Amino acid sequence: MAATGDYGVLFPASVVGSMPRTEAVRDLIAGAAGLSLEAHAQQMDAAVREIVAVQERAGLDVITDGEWRRKSYIGVIAELAHGFELGRNPADGRPWTIVVDRLEPKHTGFIAQEVTFLKSISRKMIKATLPSPALLGERMWDPDRSRKAYPSRDDFVRACVPILRLELDRLQQAGATIVQIDDPHLCLFVDEDVRGQHDDPDAAATFAVTMTNELVGDMPGLKLAVHLCRRAGARVRGEAQFRGSFQPILKQLNLLKVHHLTMEFTAPGSGDMAVLEELRDDFEIGLGCVDCTPGTIDSTDTIVERVELALRHVAPERITLNPDCGFAPGSAAEVSIDEVSQKLQNEAEAACRLRDRYA
Repeated sequence: MAATGDYGVLFPASVVGSMPRTEAVRDLIAGAAGLSLEAHAQQMDAAVREIVAVQERAGLDVITDGEWRRKSYIGVIAELAHGFELGRNPADGRPWTIVVDRLEPKHTGFIAQEVTFLKSISRKMIKATLPSPALLGERMWDPDRSRKAYPSRDDFVRACVPILRLELDRLQQAGATIVQIDDPHLCLFVDEDVRGQHDDPDAAATFAVTMTNELVGDMPGLKLAVHLCRRAGARVRGEAQFRGSFQPILKQLNLLKVHHLTMEFTAPGSGDMAVLEELRDDFEIGLGCVDCTPGTIDSTDTIVERVELALRHVAPERITLNPDCGFAPGSAAEVSIDEVSQKLQNEAEAACRLRDRYA
């Protein structure tokens, strides 16, 4: 399928989704500020203006609101539907949203309001993000507490599709430029250790793609993306990452009914960029060319070099630039905004150099 819309420039520079949250924003998200609903909304609007300004000053072409209105990129589903319970994961004590009842729409438009506000304050192109259905199944279905509502994990995944579709419809109406489905679940299947835990890993990966295709089907005029994340954000939290080339899931990737794949390539173990030649030639490639690890700031030269490695396999007009992952992998993660701003400035400068070179 041909990608819809036009960035109007070669090598557009973007973020993946989340941006670092200040302590004040983390307090707002947690409700610790003790504000009225009106005061809370005013302060959050002011905070989002600031993070949009960071992206605009850096020179990005496509922006987000940093996902600052969300408690987490996965837990946002509990804003969209009844049926969830917030508890603590017994394994590590972190907050854990679990499905315990049948899903019913709750706050349709919660994510779309991100786009509505951004369009009121910026003339940049706008990206919004949704969690993939299979990711929600992986993280939010518990065999003991969820089984009464949904006997199997796959039953729950299927139930998430119409809830997310309602929000996708609202995002289109709000005027998003691109809607990205975040799917680190699909990238689990690049890792041989993970594949070995499944009776049929290919079937499991295909099911994830099928559910995403049901979500995004028949959305003319909207650019659709899938973010293939190896949990680069886990580097912030010291968690294990999933290693391996994209090769084991190429068949599934080529089945995706989207226009754009956001792919991670700076992390160790990501594999050779030659794999890009085996993807459908109508995919745009959101090239992960900026390391999001705290304390690591890639130079403009390094970013240009990474993009030129990809250009051995993909035409310039198919490539957009972005970091490997979001910059706020958890609601409580502390990441320097100044550092991230410098990373994004270098990314945007790299895009300018590449335009001069390949225009």
